[in-house]
This record gives sequence, C-alpha cells and structure tokens, in this order.
Amino acid sequence: MAESMEALKTECLTCRRCPLAETRTNLVFGDGCPTAEIMFIGEGPGQREDEQGVPFVGPAGQLLDDMLEIIGLDRSKFYIANIVKCRPPHNRDPQESEQSACIGWLRQQTALIRPKVIICLGRIAAQALIDPEFRITRDHGKWVEKAGVHMTAIYHPSALLRDPSKRPDTFLDLKSIQSKIRELCPNTQL
Repeated sequence: MAESMEALKTECLTCRRCPLAETRTNLVFGDGCPTAEIMFIGEGPGQREDEQGVPFVGPAGQLLDDMLEIIGLDRSKFYIANIVKCRPPHNRDPQESEQSACIGWLRQQTALIRPKVIICLGRIAAQALIDPEFRITRDHGKWVEKAGVHMTAIYHPSALLRDPSKRPDTFLDLKSIQSKIRELCPNTQL
C-alpha cells in the first residue's frame, strides 16, 4: 500500500485495469483534506470532472457545494472521491467490472484518510460500499456502521437536478449528517 495520497495517485495514474483508462482525458483521483474525518464518495466522474481532473466540479458538484454549505461543510473539511477514477462514456453508470477494477484505489484512499463518517452520493456508491441491495429511494439517510466507520447515502446531486422533488428529503438527510458529524468528528467545526 502507498504511504501517502500523492504516492497512491502517482500509482493510480498508470492504471490500465479496465477500458475506461483508454478514453479518459484526466484521472479524477480525489480532492480535499487528506486528513479529513468525513469522506464523500460518488460513482464516477462526468465530463467536466474528466476535463479538470477534480471530482464534482460540474453542475452536480456546484449543487453539492451549495447543499453542504447549509450544514457548514466546505471542501477544506472533507475528502471527496468516486468509485471509479475515469469517466464512463456518455456519463453512463460504471459497469461492475469497472467498479471491481477500481475499488482497490478507493479502499487505499479510505485507509490513508481513516474517516469516521462516509457519505455515499447515490445508489451506485451505496451499493458498492454499504449493501448490494441498497435502494436509494428506500434507504437514503439510514446509518450503518462498518469497521467503526459510520456510513449513509443521500441522493446523488445529479438526481436532485433532474428531480427537485427529492430535495426536501435530502435536506433532512443533510441535517442528520450534520448531527452525526457533531457527534463523531470533534476536529471538524460546523
């Protein structure tokens, strides 16, 4: 295992475990505080993320930043990454084989960061990390604990852009996240 996030990113840049590496413009490794107590995990980069090499910088990322501002979080207080590090063509869902090829990078990131709280952004991240049977409409906002890490999932910001009727549920989920952070993350000021 790499000893630092920078070393891990350098290793990841050479990854060719799946065909997504052949079509990427940039690796979208992760961003934020490498010692954060909180980690957000999405499914995979979109077009803007692929262009810039930074997760959640497009319209969904802007909405995520606006949502997190409500509870006093900004990117200096958390780390954000994706299940896959390269953009799936046409922003399709990452295939299981692509997720399997890439999940080791995320596991190493998580091991280096050692977060106390993980928030999955959307169904795909929740199914990969919380439970393969996870259903976002049924299970969003529910907390589970795995290996001492408290985990939940909220609607992906892209889903909220497509369907604003989900925003009130997400607001409640954000308040729950704020409460959990206050409970478990003494080094994170909200």
